[in-house]
Amino acid sequence: MKRFFSHFLIAAAVLGALLSAAATAGDDAEKPAAEKPAEKAAEATPAPVDGPFPAPPAVEKISKTEHSITVRGDKISYTALSGTLLLKKENEKPRASIFFTSYTRTGAGDSAQRPITFVFNGGPGSSSVWLHMGALGPKRVAMGPEGQQPPPPYHLIDNDDTALTFTDLVFIDPVSTGFSRPAPGENPQQFHGLEGDLESVGDFIRLYLTRYERWASPKFLAGESYGTTRASALSLHLLSERGIYLNGITLISSVLNFETLETTSGNDLPYILFLPSFTAAAWYHKKLGPDLQKEKLAAVVEEARRFAAGDYTLALMKGSQLGAAERDAAAKRMARLTGLPEDYILRSNLRVREFKFFTELLRDQRRAIGRYDSRLVGIPADPTGDNFDYDPSYASVQGAYTAMFNAYVRSELKYSSDLPYEILTGKVQPWSWNQYQNQFVDVSERLRAAITQNPSLHVLIANGYYDMATPFFATEYTVNHLGLDPSLQGNVSLTYCEAGHMLYTKKSCLESLHASMEDLYRRSLAGAH
Repeated sequence: MKRFFSHFLIAAAVLGALLSAAATAGDDAEKPAAEKPAEKAAEATPAPVDGPFPAPPAVEKISKTEHSITVRGDKISYTALSGTLLLKKENEKPRASIFFTSYTRTGAGDSAQRPITFVFNGGPGSSSVWLHMGALGPKRVAMGPEGQQPPPPYHLIDNDDTALTFTDLVFIDPVSTGFSRPAPGENPQQFHGLEGDLESVGDFIRLYLTRYERWASPKFLAGESYGTTRASALSLHLLSERGIYLNGITLISSVLNFETLETTSGNDLPYILFLPSFTAAAWYHKKLGPDLQKEKLAAVVEEARRFAAGDYTLALMKGSQLGAAERDAAAKRMARLTGLPEDYILRSNLRVREFKFFTELLRDQRRAIGRYDSRLVGIPADPTGDNFDYDPSYASVQGAYTAMFNAYVRSELKYSSDLPYEILTGKVQPWSWNQYQNQFVDVSERLRAAITQNPSLHVLIANGYYDMATPFFATEYTVNHLGLDPSLQGNVSLTYCEAGHMLYTKKSCLESLHASMEDLYRRSLAGAH
């Protein structure tokens, strides 16, 4: 797999290989059920006590603190809980300790009736630090107005766009991320897969609702990147396995169907769906012709959409039957819309992989563009090569978020631990895709089923034009192929902003995300009581 959510999806290199592995082909699909490796087997097999990542003792330890911030002139008081809850088996034996941070607004009426939102990031292997300290929590890392990282040392500021104004919040770190760990003697692999992750996160949500008496509250999820895969699948898992019906879901920089991203042999779909994002990046870096550069970004992107879904799709569909004149015409249009040389596109057989684009667009300037945010540029180790040796857009956030969370959790939330807080870890690898053998991971059907069974469920999908990890046109394709009944298609709405994967690092995009989420909650709760 290539780097997918390396920032989140894993520190620029490790996670790259993560989410792209959407199509895991294997002989297991042909084995009898009894011979297939299953998570049940992993659960039953204890991890070696002298393994590479020995588990610390499984204990519940929670710090409770009281705080207040001022948001646009209004004082908001809240209680913060930061610590671990234990997931246990029926015999009360611990399975894992899950680290969380929750914020409950005080003095705002009956908390049992107040909306509650469970939040996580992606990876797989990412903690919830990004949405916690960048978008939804009461404090956020101070960044430049366009999302650029300031020089260290860094600092926190009150988040005047915190979602705490309209919902209580619970930030979850899945097992092996943050301070969450498997219990001693438990095989970590049982948690490191699509289904095992759903089961453990779902069990934590059930436990939190029980422990803190929030079953009567309107319930929401918010996820980013692979966290959108998790949230979409959780919508059906919680409904069918736990009887938990959601009011709404916010998906930020989403991927539900990995066929839209994985440029494997025989799958031309990603080339089509990445092309409008190439156009956005080329427009930003002024690599398009004068007629396109003078247009607004939305207009230029719309032209790229039409070409990608029309003539470009037809050209790729023809394969080796594509005539020379048609090939030249398609290459000419691609060059116009991507800023790449026409001969390079022809040599690429009209199929330019995203990692090639990162290094090719600004090759004449000896620069490479970012994957999470194509506005940002870096200096490649070999300006003449095709290797994407680091992602400048991940480098722009890693240091600030790591330093500020580690300071914040100890100084303000009063939670102490000598364990490393796993911001983005490779310890969840290999990630198990379970039943998705010889096919692409696709959880969109689960989201469709959840909305169909629970017509009150509304979904907001936020997209960044400069996001090259989860391109917006791929999300549009997935939504257009959900197969929702016409009466339910209005349950899903999409928004766009001129930013990257972590679109909220740009202040104006954070403000628009806040407004869109607030509207989602208002619509979701209309007539709920």
